[in-house]
Amino acid sequence: MSNVLAGIDIGTTKICTVIGEVLPDHILIHGVGVAPSAGMRNGAVIDVGELSQAIIASKTQAEKTSGYDINSAYVGSSGSHVATLTGRGKTAIVPYRRVQQEDLDKAMELARTVAIHHNRQILHVVPRSYKIDDDQVVENNPIGMHTNLLEVDAAIIITSSTNLANLEEAVNSAGITVDEFMLSSLAACETVLTSQERELGAVVIDIGGGTTDLAIYIGKSLCHTAVIPSGGNYVTKDIAYLMRVIFEIAEVVKIERGHANMDDVAVDEYFTVAPEGGDIMEFSRRDLAMAIEARLDEILDGVAVEIRRSGYAGLLHAGAVITGGTSQIPGFQELAARKLGLPVRLAQPENLQGLTDTVMNPAYSASIGLLRLGLLWGIELEHSTGEDIGYTGSPWMRLGKSVVNYVRRFIPQDE
Repeated sequence: MSNVLAGIDIGTTKICTVIGEVLPDHILIHGVGVAPSAGMRNGAVIDVGELSQAIIASKTQAEKTSGYDINSAYVGSSGSHVATLTGRGKTAIVPYRRVQQEDLDKAMELARTVAIHHNRQILHVVPRSYKIDDDQVVENNPIGMHTNLLEVDAAIIITSSTNLANLEEAVNSAGITVDEFMLSSLAACETVLTSQERELGAVVIDIGGGTTDLAIYIGKSLCHTAVIPSGGNYVTKDIAYLMRVIFEIAEVVKIERGHANMDDVAVDEYFTVAPEGGDIMEFSRRDLAMAIEARLDEILDGVAVEIRRSGYAGLLHAGAVITGGTSQIPGFQELAARKLGLPVRLAQPENLQGLTDTVMNPAYSASIGLLRLGLLWGIELEHSTGEDIGYTGSPWMRLGKSVVNYVRRFIPQDE
């Protein structure tokens, strides 16, 4: 038996497959496969066949570097179709007695009975807080407390059932069974957010290629999630338009020459670009920074609006944690702090061993987080002689165990 897991983060820019062993103090990375994404736009599937081929490319690379054959994986999903609702479940404790785990499970099941559109489905149900006897808020786990009535306030994360079905079709067509779909922002939080930041209140901002994902934690509980349909690809497209070069060249320019604050770039600083088959061109780095800053400004405006809309703006005492590929642009941390009025920390996956050259980077926070959440969901994977990765136990036992352990993950425990 081993905690060897496979995670596939499906983004607009890249598909990343990671195979790793989750140990008590670190993750041992056995294999990594990264392939350009296809068939995706702003987190939504637009071509199942193209997406499936991109997943196969990523999967094949991870299998070669790890020695494992992937049959199943945790899959990260995002997109502007993701939303957070509030659900409340109330259950009587009869006769008057102590709260037991089955009482929590029943309250959670009742909390998920919210009205949603016919083409939406629930992706996660995460408890925020508990009450006993209608009015007493319980800060810690209520198990063992005497009461007549237990109520749970939960965050209900919903997504497009059509998009999820298309994602599953693409993954299955690549020869992989979906263990569980996970919201990419939750996976990123599992990698970059500290326990103290969860307690004090923080927002995690994961800026990918096509979307920017937010997750807000207050008092160790997930309170709000949102997805903004804009990300690093929009910055690259602006550069391509400004310089009149193809997207691939603009992406390289963004990474190697980009800056998020034009005032930090000298007026007389220039660089050259040599497109394949074209003449060498000279550009002002300050003009480049001005274009990048304008687009990042727009993205951060969307983030600020979402934070205010959540109602938790005044409770983010630990500030913001930024991650994702675009977060690496020089000057972005300072720009985010100025725009959001919060202390900002740049984060990447930590406590990794093994094949870490690729994934020790903010762009892979969600990919590594899939492995961490996979273990926390309580599902153990077995492997035999490096030839198979699969579940142990019956599907219904695994599902029940995963739900219970995931819920317990978000319930504050007594010290």
